[in-house]
Amino acid sequence: MTKQRIIDSDGRILRALIFLGMLAVIIVGLAGSTQVPAGQAQETRLRRSGQTPTPRPTATPARPAAVITPTRPTPTPATQGPVATPTPVTQTPVRQPTATPTPAPQVIQGSQGVDKIAPNLGEPPPIPRLKPTPTPTPPEEYGENERVVVYTELVTLNVRVIDRNNRPIDNVRENEVHVYEDGLEQPVVFFSREEVPITYGLAVDTSGSLRTQLQSVIDAGKSIVNTNKPGDETFLVRFISSDKIITEQDFTSNQELLIDALDSLYTEGGQTAVIDAVYLAAERLAEYKKGDDNDRRRRALIVVTDGEDRVSFYKQEQLFARLREQDVQIYVIGFVNELDKESGFIRKSSREKSVNLINKMASETGGRAFFPQSLSELPQIANEIVRDLRTQYILAYNPTNKARDGSFRTIKVAVADAAGRDKRIALTRSGRNAPRGPAPTTRTTPTPPRTRLPPVKP
Repeated sequence: MTKQRIIDSDGRILRALIFLGMLAVIIVGLAGSTQVPAGQAQETRLRRSGQTPTPRPTATPARPAAVITPTRPTPTPATQGPVATPTPVTQTPVRQPTATPTPAPQVIQGSQGVDKIAPNLGEPPPIPRLKPTPTPTPPEEYGENERVVVYTELVTLNVRVIDRNNRPIDNVRENEVHVYEDGLEQPVVFFSREEVPITYGLAVDTSGSLRTQLQSVIDAGKSIVNTNKPGDETFLVRFISSDKIITEQDFTSNQELLIDALDSLYTEGGQTAVIDAVYLAAERLAEYKKGDDNDRRRRALIVVTDGEDRVSFYKQEQLFARLREQDVQIYVIGFVNELDKESGFIRKSSREKSVNLINKMASETGGRAFFPQSLSELPQIANEIVRDLRTQYILAYNPTNKARDGSFRTIKVAVADAAGRDKRIALTRSGRNAPRGPAPTTRTTPTPPRTRLPPVKP
């Protein structure tokens, strides 16, 4: 009986302990439910309403962040019970021995007293920069005084037409003219008989060999200058050796200045440089512009010399290569009678060489050569030069050979014979040098023409 009592007593104690344990669990559970986080409360409500709660991301543990205390507490709804205001705690971050890990999201208490998890944004994005829109290239503008030069292939010719007696013919029509380059006929795109102003130079040999003819040369020069018309321009050069090529009077239409410059000419000793004088004077003429680029002035150089070249820097080949690039006609009055008339067994005489040089300068450029036998012929020669310069045709053609290879192209102009009239002969330059390289287009600001002759003497 005693043993049965002991067993009953132990059973009661065990049941009491089980009851007390269950009661403690209930009390602990009720106490914990009073501080359910906002996320768990929301999850509980969703479960009660039958909705599937969205899984909450689990923050990766790292160094803890400081808790931010709101400025004022906000009461929690009755369903959730009172929320204790947390005491601000500042925690010192733990120093990691390795690279700094990504910071954990901050826990922030919201305005309703509900804790929120600040998302982990990582490093801030770079500052956005507006990509500039490509600026379109503006249309090319040209200055007020700027000149745009577009090179074309047109070839311009000054043509004299004469009969068998060397008399000029001034009634030629365009359909009667034919131009040939390297034997092939070319299309003529411009033809004119109009009289245009003349720009010409007088280059006078004042070496000792012309001492006795100088006054007659001056008088012939005055005869030519006195025929100048309004718009004509002339410049005067005297030459001896290469270092004595002197501009006595630059381009002018003032006849008095030209007459005074002619009267000031005098002879002096030196080795004659005919080629150099013609090279530089022709270049000066070709570069001189009066007005705009549409200036169709006829350009000519009248040379008075004995033709004996002794000390020129330029060679004949260089002279004629340069003349083919210029539209300058050369007229020569050659006083060759006093030169050596005897020729050696090997070399030509000085007279023969001078005649050949003078004839070639005239024929290559479409000019004429005169060899007076007496000084009395000079006035008549001056008149013929003026007449030739005034009675000419200007034509231009578009070459069919477009190759820019720098080669020499022969030029020939033919005029159809008129019924019942004498044969008509066209005289012009013998050829041209084709340009070399691609056709350029340049923009330039007008500048004074380049002067290669010495300045006007004081």
